[in-house]
Amino acid sequence: MPTPKRSPNRRAAVIYNPLKVDILALETVVASAAKEAGWRRTLWFATTVEDAGQLLVAEAIRRGATMVMAAGGDGTVRAVAEGLRDTGVAMALLPSGTGNLLARNLDIPFGNLAETVATAFTGVDRTIDLGLASIVRDNGDVEEHVFLVMAGLGLDAKMIAKTSPKLKKAVGWLAYVDAIGRSLPEIKPVKLRVSIDGETERSVNVHTIIIGNCGKLPGGILLIPDARPDDGILDFVALRPRGPFGWLNVWNKLAWENGVLRKSALGRRIIDLSRDVKDVVYLRGKDLRMTVETPQQFQLDGDEFGEAKSVHSWVDPGALTVRVPAGSF
Repeated sequence: MPTPKRSPNRRAAVIYNPLKVDILALETVVASAAKEAGWRRTLWFATTVEDAGQLLVAEAIRRGATMVMAAGGDGTVRAVAEGLRDTGVAMALLPSGTGNLLARNLDIPFGNLAETVATAFTGVDRTIDLGLASIVRDNGDVEEHVFLVMAGLGLDAKMIAKTSPKLKKAVGWLAYVDAIGRSLPEIKPVKLRVSIDGETERSVNVHTIIIGNCGKLPGGILLIPDARPDDGILDFVALRPRGPFGWLNVWNKLAWENGVLRKSALGRRIIDLSRDVKDVVYLRGKDLRMTVETPQQFQLDGDEFGEAKSVHSWVDPGALTVRVPAGSF
């Protein structure tokens, strides 16, 4: 392996969630990698209840950071990305949560700390899109946030809101299975009005609608097969199971067709010849506006964001630079 080019004028910052990171182990590995790469001494910032990372990013850049590492769960990654939006400063992932959604979708290794830190210092930069969501509450308050992988309204957000933090910590993403079971008694279609890319608004009934910048979930589930993080497009999927076999059709579509058949040329031909499953509807666009009849749970990258009366979501193409392993794309 060639010796990395030394970069004495470059400086990394680490923004970490102290509740999810072994800081002593991380400091040791980062210090060694920074020294090997010839970078200046690393800056360290711990997230707080008041600042999940957005303001810390601005301070890191002000103090000369040319690359920012996000160490924590998906919430920390999202907050750091929000702060780095359109700055051109690269974000490196040191994921330590249960979802690790962006890392999974960009094929960034996250099981080995030394390997992920090495990617931060020796990897290459990849430009990806960001999803934006403007959330209007029932009282009229408005919040705007970014998302990197998926946002959702309806059943999926309700499921996330019901996920036990203790169980999630113990068994990881499998805790969502328990949450699904506790959400089932509340399954009812959501009535909403939707408009994509300025088209005429239409009324629909769905159980959940998901906005995707990426398509892969934990457990190998490919929810949105055509989603790409750098195509300047958002992908929308609506789950609207109908009749006694509706949920079975949804599961068949997501687990069998997307998870198994799409992996081979023969399987893709079988999908092309099979009947369309109208219980799962895919659409694409750059701008989505939706208003619900009654406020519904909303989620961003697997974290609950309370109830929304309406949501405006759009794509910011090429807004984030991410450090990935060399040769990974």
